Amino acid sequence: MHGAARRQQKISVRHVEYHRTVDLKALLAKATPARSGDQLAGIAAESAEERVRAQMQLADTALARFLEEPVIPYDHDEVTRLILDRHDRAAFAPISGMSTGELRDWLLSEEATPERIVALRGALTPEMVAAVSKLMRLQDLVSVARKCEVVTRFRGTLGLKGRLATRLQPNHPTDDPKGIAASILDGLLHASGDAVIGINPVTDNVAVVETLLRLVDDVRARFQIPTQSCVLAHVTTQMEALRRGAPVDLIFQSIAGTEAANRSFGIDLKLLGEAHQAARELDRGENVMYFETGQGSALSAAAHHGVDQQTLEARAYAVAREFSPLLVNTVVGFIGPEYLMDGKQILRAGLEDHFCGKLLGCPMGVDICYTNHAEADQDDMDTLLTLLGVAGVNYIMGVPGADDVMLHYQSTSFHDALYLREVLGLRPAPEFEQWLERMGVMRGNRLTPELEPAARRLLDIC
Repeated sequence: MHGAARRQQKISVRHVEYHRTVDLKALLAKATPARSGDQLAGIAAESAEERVRAQMQLADTALARFLEEPVIPYDHDEVTRLILDRHDRAAFAPISGMSTGELRDWLLSEEATPERIVALRGALTPEMVAAVSKLMRLQDLVSVARKCEVVTRFRGTLGLKGRLATRLQPNHPTDDPKGIAASILDGLLHASGDAVIGINPVTDNVAVVETLLRLVDDVRARFQIPTQSCVLAHVTTQMEALRRGAPVDLIFQSIAGTEAANRSFGIDLKLLGEAHQAARELDRGENVMYFETGQGSALSAAAHHGVDQQTLEARAYAVAREFSPLLVNTVVGFIGPEYLMDGKQILRAGLEDHFCGKLLGCPMGVDICYTNHAEADQDDMDTLLTLLGVAGVNYIMGVPGADDVMLHYQSTSFHDALYLREVLGLRPAPEFEQWLERMGVMRGNRLTPELEPAARRLLDIC
């Protein structure tokens, strides 16, 4: 036997052996492109060869297997129960004979029109979608996500094709209302804030939350701005502020892909349902929830059950879509290099999260960010920013100077959103765009050269 033939026989035998021994949970982990969190958890592939063999096996895995072999047992986890109980068997029937690789090929084909992809949302579980993403190059993730339109509404309409919204994030290290108001003014004058004006408070204090909610609502009402407000305290703090009569638009909460991880956040599905109902009863808008996620959150809480962090991130989107949110945001590089080591891993994760969330029907935004101890810089963020713009991301962050002085991480600035809108021909949400033109902030989708009149009209915010 020639040497080449012997090598081929050896590879074939090893592939068959791999096929027999790896369960679905381990297969998903080993097929995941390299990232530090899975290495930290001890579940990653030990070599590039093992990763490729796992991806080959995952491509041959029947989609039906994901329904038969939950990565976390049904009886042990309420997120698993939510996923399987909500699964639409009728919608799944047309693709029930497909493998993961065949689903990938179909999604990339011309047959996979936006309308047909929407029809599959109830058929796909997060684990199926995560598996497909592991077989894709970056351009594949962009191409399919671009087909997925998820539109939501409150005072404005978000997620429309050709539009890019921003969350105006005016955080302050002491929750000083004047400092926050100054950042809001800065953001509005740079056409930022159509997704939400959302403040991360320093302390989880009801009185502080009420003060900040009234500040933003007063600004919004006084200038008739078609946007939403949110103070990103714990859901129970926001509910107490709501009960005390504070003007609550959106209810925020960080969520994860396992019951145990959500418990570490002090929440469960029942509590989220109560918050959703309370916000709906205010009748201020249609979609009333705002969720944030991030790869590694379950692992950081020792609540990952041996499942890879990207699959668990996709499971978090099943939690999110249960409550018809206005916004879902993966804070992709925020947790740190223990989970996403460098710019390459953050880039991949951001595109994966956006792809998986959109395919599952979530209105996805991405906080394109990194911590200062990660091996990443603003050039990496520019690359991810541009790719997400091409992929049709619903919104990004608008942080003064891209440097959050309260949370101490690097994100995207008001100018980054202006760049993306300009180079890709994107515009703000339609209602917000009309307001910007009325106020003299924008004209013809560009900032007006004479901003002083608009600034004077808004200056009494401070």
